[in-house]
Amino acid sequence: MSDGYDLEAGPDPATFAAVSPEPDIDETTDDPVYVVGVGPGNREYLTPRGERAIREADVVVGFATVVEFVEELTDAELLTCGYRDEAEALEAFGERVAAGESGAAVAMGDPNHSGYQFVGKVQDTVEREAPETPVRVVPGISSLQVAASRARTPMEDAEFVTLHKSGDLEADVDRLTRAVVEDDRHLLALPRPYDRMPGDLAELLLERGADPELEALVCEKLTHEDERIHRFTLAGLSEHADGNGREDTPFSDLVVLAVRQPV
Repeated sequence: MSDGYDLEAGPDPATFAAVSPEPDIDETTDDPVYVVGVGPGNREYLTPRGERAIREADVVVGFATVVEFVEELTDAELLTCGYRDEAEALEAFGERVAAGESGAAVAMGDPNHSGYQFVGKVQDTVEREAPETPVRVVPGISSLQVAASRARTPMEDAEFVTLHKSGDLEADVDRLTRAVVEDDRHLLALPRPYDRMPGDLAELLLERGADPELEALVCEKLTHEDERIHRFTLAGLSEHADGNGREDTPFSDLVVLAVRQPV
């Protein structure tokens, strides 16, 4: 994978991250690189363990909006990136770790819910640049968990699907429609901006036979000061389908879709 990856042909970095369980790590002697989930956007939801990993790091890497969220918590050197320069930032991060510095990579929410591609990219970089350094994931609180609370959909009775990733989504889309249409399960979905937004998913579910009267909640900017819960029927939400840009949807990119079955 070190020579790059094609998400259409593989390997997907999420698969790379999940090849084997995390090794046994003695955090007092092994000095692992941490991949930290920082929560849904309100610092009260950042766990103390995640905060300590960030505070004690010499170098922190992540997307600019995530790093900005935690920059006041650390004196570390901050390496920010977007999608276009992600590889370069991670390479610089790996070089710093190889030189003996402690590192933390930060991601919104919980990497175990959405973000395993990022985990795989971090792990690939560390294995190439500093192969003796283990990688440890520090879970965070996901917007998914907050949405489950707001929508009162117990996780054990719901199907969770993340579309917030690159590459082909067909298998994920099949799974979410099967859960709602065939298995009568609640759905909690993380849409992908901006081609698989809540209205698009509602339209898709209706096309595949879902009940138009199912309750659909678009949970937006959860835990932020401007949090909003938009309440629709599935049919009503489908009126916001189509489009591929920010201007084509009334919702931001910080949303979780909850579709509730009758209880």
